[in-house]
Amino acid sequence: MKKPLAILLAFALSCALLASCAQNSASQNPTPDAASSESPSAALTTEDTGYPIVVAHAYGETVIESKPQRVVAIGWANQDTPLALGVVPVGMSEANYGVLDGGNLLPWTKAKLDELGGAESCVVFNDTDGYDFEAINECEPDVIIAASSGITQEEYDTLSSIAPTIAYPEKPWQILWREQVRMNSKAIGLEAEGEALISDLDALIAGAVAKYPVLDGKTAAFVYFDPTNLSTISIYTAGDTRAAFLVDLGLEVAPSVRELEKGSDSFYLTISAENADKLSDIDVLLTWASGDGEDLLAALQADPLTGSIPAVKNGAIVMFSESPLAAAQSPSALSIPYTIDEYVAKIAEAAEKIR
Repeated sequence: MKKPLAILLAFALSCALLASCAQNSASQNPTPDAASSESPSAALTTEDTGYPIVVAHAYGETVIESKPQRVVAIGWANQDTPLALGVVPVGMSEANYGVLDGGNLLPWTKAKLDELGGAESCVVFNDTDGYDFEAINECEPDVIIAASSGITQEEYDTLSSIAPTIAYPEKPWQILWREQVRMNSKAIGLEAEGEALISDLDALIAGAVAKYPVLDGKTAAFVYFDPTNLSTISIYTAGDTRAAFLVDLGLEVAPSVRELEKGSDSFYLTISAENADKLSDIDVLLTWASGDGEDLLAALQADPLTGSIPAVKNGAIVMFSESPLAAAQSPSALSIPYTIDEYVAKIAEAAEKIR
């Protein structure tokens, strides 16, 4: 049964005042009768997992009493796990990066949603300026998955008053793709299927990497250069999903990055370009640029500070414009099979320029 949002918000406020309420999402679980038999995510075909399920995350533990029939996915790419396992969410967050032609879903998400026949029934939320609790409530979810997100305690409390909610494991926006698949698949009662999916994706990645022995042992880093101000360099830490994915591709996080990130809880850090010499052990750099990136590369090479970085000097840089491939830098259950060949090939092309 759909719950009035005013009541839900009042409940969330009381939970914020009473810490114990934040950990007790089980009592908010809708009854099985609340799920319509016409729900696109109702027909989960595997045998029931043993219930209750308990999922631990940054805000405690969420108890799921029975198999969810109506799944809502918010945050980054959380919907890709249920979709990859054949489950259409009743609601999901729109993609806010890498989408072309005015769409609101990345191509791999849209293709799978169309394949499963859920394009008409799935509500897509615009949560750029905050989560639309009213719209989420209207979807009557049995579970809300947000393993890759930055939801606050207050947002978690409000969401938990709608349905049992799964937050990120420890730090906002810092979850690697395997853990994202594990948490989200467990939350929807398909834990074993999630593990099988991870094994399949691992095999797919290994096959793509095996084509390019040039990658073996090379160091790499994800960085950001402001083309209007090259006085600073932003570096994504080893715990960031973009940097961590490079290890899956046969590369190593540069020792300089691991040294610079010591004591930091952030997914990125910023250094002055005057310290560019600290990045001398990076073989390949990955970054963003408009167009084909030639203007940015020329500017970096001409600058006396950034031009001293060996990867810049050699042109061993992978430039991404805002595109689906750039969005795949934060991999998901669907983006990996969709982009892995092109992604690895681009990095290998840059690695060939190392001197």
